[in-house]
Amino acid sequence: MQKTFFKYTFIIITTAISLILLINFIFSLNTLENRQFDTFYTKTDQMIHTLENNREELRLLREGLDEDYLTRAKAAAYVLDNLKEVSMDVSELQYLADLLNVDEIHIIDENGFIVAGSVSKYVGMDMHDHPQTNAFITLLESDDPDAYLIQEAQPNAAEAKIMQYIGVRRKGQKGIIQVGLTPTRQLAAQSRNTYEYIFSKFPTDKGEELFVVDAHTGEILGHSAGINMDFDAECYQLDQLMDCSNGAYKQGPDGNKMYVVSRPYDDVLLCAALPKSILLHKLWGSTLATLFCLLFIEAAVILLLTYLVNKKVIDGIHRINEDLTLITNGSLDTQVAVGGNREFEELSRGINQMVRSIVSLSDRISAIIEISGIPLAAFEYERDVKQLFVTSGLSELLDLSDQQSTELYRDSARFDQYIRKLTKTPVEGESDIYQINSSKYIRIHMSESADGCLGVISDVTQDMLKKQKMQYENTHDPLTGLFKYNHFKHQAAKTLHAMSSDKVCAMVMLDLDCFKSINDTYGHDAGDLYLQEFANIVQKMPPEHCLSARRSGDEFCMMIYDCQDVKEIEKYLDNFYEMLSQHEVPVSEDHSKIISVSGGFALAHDPDIGIEDLLAKADEALYEVKRTDKGHYITYKTTE
Repeated sequence: MQKTFFKYTFIIITTAISLILLINFIFSLNTLENRQFDTFYTKTDQMIHTLENNREELRLLREGLDEDYLTRAKAAAYVLDNLKEVSMDVSELQYLADLLNVDEIHIIDENGFIVAGSVSKYVGMDMHDHPQTNAFITLLESDDPDAYLIQEAQPNAAEAKIMQYIGVRRKGQKGIIQVGLTPTRQLAAQSRNTYEYIFSKFPTDKGEELFVVDAHTGEILGHSAGINMDFDAECYQLDQLMDCSNGAYKQGPDGNKMYVVSRPYDDVLLCAALPKSILLHKLWGSTLATLFCLLFIEAAVILLLTYLVNKKVIDGIHRINEDLTLITNGSLDTQVAVGGNREFEELSRGINQMVRSIVSLSDRISAIIEISGIPLAAFEYERDVKQLFVTSGLSELLDLSDQQSTELYRDSARFDQYIRKLTKTPVEGESDIYQINSSKYIRIHMSESADGCLGVISDVTQDMLKKQKMQYENTHDPLTGLFKYNHFKHQAAKTLHAMSSDKVCAMVMLDLDCFKSINDTYGHDAGDLYLQEFANIVQKMPPEHCLSARRSGDEFCMMIYDCQDVKEIEKYLDNFYEMLSQHEVPVSEDHSKIISVSGGFALAHDPDIGIEDLLAKADEALYEVKRTDKGHYITYKTTE
């Protein structure tokens, strides 16, 4: 026992340590993931703050510059419209551009051509020819004398160099004065709003990646290590990043797992990723230290428990085992008396009390069963011993007379023979329930071994009666007591299949004539009585040759089977109609009705014919008699 105790103590404590380490690892990993999530979230917050600050700076810069550039464009237009001495010479216009501190000045006529300008090679250009220049044509088409257009910085039509153009409509004649400037300050501000610039300002930890993904196309717009790299890994794919808002592990480059956090902002996803190996590396130090401490505690606990068990438990158990051996060998007067601790003293008293109780076990069990009021009895016997153990009430449950019970209880072999004969014929559909007489059912549970048998018998009469009632309600129409239609079809199919090949049967469909008028004239109670009286006549048909059911409302069906020929079937039907003609149903205090019913039947010679097909043919015959002449029956005839 000492070895067993040591073995299981070691297993339990080691398992506990493993669970502690596992739980500690899981919680620590979860804490690290939460901490990393907070770090990533803070960095994306800073990125968003930087982007918004840069955008605001760019917006304010553009607003100020746009207003300043528009003023210069209007000044150029004023000079050219009002000072006639200013010539259209390239050098003269370049001089004016220098005075206004702009890079280019162009004069566009009413047809959209550049007729003069500070850049000679632009003279003669048609503004219609390029999307960049064509935007200014709207000023020629506008009726607003103060119309102007401030264009965003973009490549110009002539040389594709980045320029910003501002155009105003001329006052003195139809045309446009356009000035152009190199947007140095805007470009510098825009460069500060690029993801590469922002990533350069955010230091990353070892293995950490920051990147931006277009939320519509999935294109990588920026990466902390540059975008000249392969982005085929799962952690860079848009559909995978969409479910990383709370942090998730995705496959990274070279098959490494990455802890990824994504955050939507405008039309992009701001993402941060860290290899799982780096995240896990932080756990190993603390986990190993915890393991060494727990192993030391385990060794100390096992040594202490082993000493205590030997001293306080095993010695007492040995003494109790010695006394139990004597009791097992038949010395029931042996008194167990082991001291040393309260538990052993209580165990000794319990064993002694148990031994005393064994002597009167049969009487006590019978008394308990009798007090409980439960119709229950038990028996036990060994095959090589005549003695039989039974509780009171067994004779009543088995419906045995005093003489029968005395003879059976005297010899276990005879009782065994009786029980085996009884259990050969269980109730149909049950495995351990048996019918004792017409009004009693019992359940027998037995456990057999090579030496003998132990059994428990209980009265289940009420349960079986309830079950039979439920089965009856499930299969019989509550108003008429006839079979329900679905159960009828099931029984009819079984009957047809079992019928001998030299016999014939018929499926009969019946429909009460003028039943609706009875309901409408005398009320539904009279209608229900009419249906019940009809069902009573149906139930007088010979049960060995007839199955019957209520199909619906006032429709019924019968199966007349196991007949020699059609004449025998017609004899049964004639008798049925004769009984109907002699039976009046009181539908009111002053009136009675003879039941009138139309019927059609179809013959079946082949047991393999389908019930549904047979019913359909009988239904066709019924429809024919209802259509032509109600109140009698006809047979189904095939149409050529």
